[in-house]
Amino acid sequence: MIDIRLVRENPELVKENIRKKFQDSKLPLVDEVLVLDKESRAVKLEADTLRGERNKISKEIGGLMARGMKAEAEEAKKKVTEKSDRLSELEAKEAELEERVKTIMMTIPNIIDDSVPIGKDDSENVEVKRYGEPVVPDFDVPYHTEIMEAFDGIDLDSAGRVAGNGFYYLMGDIARLHSAMTAYARDFMINKGFTYCIPPFMIRSNVVTGVMSFAEMDSMMYKIEGEDLYLIGTSEHSMIGKFIDTIVPEDKLPQTLTSYSPCFRKEKGAHGIEERGVYRIHQFEKQEMIVVCKPEDSMEWFDKMWSYTVELFRSLDIPVRTLECCSGDLADLKVKSIDVEAWSPRQKKYFEVGSCSNLGDAQARRLKIRVAGADKTKYFAHTLNNTVVAPPRMLIAFLENNLNADGSVNIPVALRPYMGGMEKIEKK
Repeated sequence: MIDIRLVRENPELVKENIRKKFQDSKLPLVDEVLVLDKESRAVKLEADTLRGERNKISKEIGGLMARGMKAEAEEAKKKVTEKSDRLSELEAKEAELEERVKTIMMTIPNIIDDSVPIGKDDSENVEVKRYGEPVVPDFDVPYHTEIMEAFDGIDLDSAGRVAGNGFYYLMGDIARLHSAMTAYARDFMINKGFTYCIPPFMIRSNVVTGVMSFAEMDSMMYKIEGEDLYLIGTSEHSMIGKFIDTIVPEDKLPQTLTSYSPCFRKEKGAHGIEERGVYRIHQFEKQEMIVVCKPEDSMEWFDKMWSYTVELFRSLDIPVRTLECCSGDLADLKVKSIDVEAWSPRQKKYFEVGSCSNLGDAQARRLKIRVAGADKTKYFAHTLNNTVVAPPRMLIAFLENNLNADGSVNIPVALRPYMGGMEKIEKK
């Protein structure tokens, strides 16, 4: 959510940003919110004035009574009642206008960074750099579920009977590999100086609307029936929520946290061959990294964060590339975003395995996460998040890139301590 003052002072900049995101249907919202904001401020001014007048008259009533001026005191009481009645009307109107302004402001997209490439959708994202040499082996690479089945490592049929499509059982060496990846990712981030955290897996609605746009909320979140609780789609949601309504001393920044959680997503609109298996599912686990920092430090942290994901994947012998998200592919709260994509020898192309985002002060403004400066001033923090690993997709990349012609899978040196020293896993 952007600052309303920016809309007042530079509405054309806000409109141009909307055009860059190819959301022209939102252009009328800028003029609408300006009208509502002006009306809201006028109502507030009248209410403040009336409140002052009412308080002044109320104080005079005691003096009038003390001097025996009963008639004058009764007249003053009538005026207080009249002003109180009008004030009640104004306060209701003020609350209504504030809510309407807030709703629109939460719909207007954040101002994107000048470096973001302009494009309509993810087809216009821009490759930044490749790391590692993509290899296509001289044998056929099976679909990832077929690789897992060769190790008796997955059961989709049973999961379908138990929970429906989009769920899975992982077993044996594949399940162990899954857990090894999250443990390795945890320690990797701890060694980078991040504090390990396991957050709540459910959050209240005020946190949900604080961390994501309404469109994301509708397409992703599972609501707990009868309660003001949602299952998290990523631990970023509860980790950023950790700071709601707080004032963080400047000398306590940056806050660098790495969190583990299961994640739950509706995945509306999922389709195509790559939606089978464990590529796009309703439940998965993830290691995330979160940074809360001063505004002037956020771009430096942004570059550090995506580079950590690249480093981790390369340590597991997986070629990756970074892809800059264009304006039309950015969620409304994001200032800038880079996806990390892993090489798929089977598909002979890269696919997304993580996303690093700088949200500026959008989440902090919604959740009231402020920083107390050394000079006693208070300002909104910047928040960032990035995927370390999401093992279902990481498993796909890992298995394809470490697969041997005989069907066995190599275990890179970095992961062996988490696999009991195993150098490879063999077909059953």
